[in-house]
Amino acid sequence: MFTRTESFKEFLRYYPVVSTIVSIHIVLYLFTIIPFIPNLWLFEHFAGVNLYIVEGEYWRLFTPIFIHNGFAHMLFNSFSLVLFGPALEQLIGKGKFIIIYLTAGIAANIATLIIEPLTYIHVGASGAIFGLFGFFMAMILFKKSKLSAANSQLIITITVIGVLMTFLQPNINIIAHLFGLLAGFLIGSVLLSDKKRG
Repeated sequence: MFTRTESFKEFLRYYPVVSTIVSIHIVLYLFTIIPFIPNLWLFEHFAGVNLYIVEGEYWRLFTPIFIHNGFAHMLFNSFSLVLFGPALEQLIGKGKFIIIYLTAGIAANIATLIIEPLTYIHVGASGAIFGLFGFFMAMILFKKSKLSAANSQLIITITVIGVLMTFLQPNINIIAHLFGLLAGFLIGSVLLSDKKRG
């Protein structure tokens, strides 16, 4: 389920949403290192800056989901998405995947706005990716027949490790991780709990 055996062309065809999101990550990262574009331009106009959001720049609740602070940050989030996104995109379909991903990411940024100070600045897809983990957790609870016992255990393990690392690593938006996870779980609860449990 989480082992990728497709060729590059097959991956693009089978998982268009994940492929598109990762492509956006890469393109926006390249914009931050292209010599003739000021390096900070993207961050100045689209990063999550709480002060600017309360002043009316509401697009900053959405755009930080696709921007990353450096190559390692972009690579880690994109790699996580490539590992865990395709299975969910295949299970629930492109439309629901987009809704879960973006809603969790925006919810994480709204929580960051409410809890963190106005001077707080943030970027990254982690809140949205934790939303996928949250949805998987809801699936384990409400539709466990969709996942094998081994895959369920893997998801639980990765989620627990992710939450623990949230508190152990420096410069992490803890609020985004936790509320992205919660948002994904709540979305999954709504979409899955009203169906017959399996």
